[in-house]
Amino acid sequence: MGSTLYNKIYLGRSPLLGSRSVQLALVLGVLASVGLGWVLLRSLR
Repeated sequence: MGSTLYNKIYLGRSPLLGSRSVQLALVLGVLASVGLGWVLLRSLR
């Protein structure tokens, strides 16, 4: 019970946006969505 995910986030040991994997996933998701939007716009014109 001492090492639950809630306790880790609450104590600030592993900040949610501080971990590299979360940042990488966020950046990749944004790039993928921007690329998809661009392709959609190009195909509609």
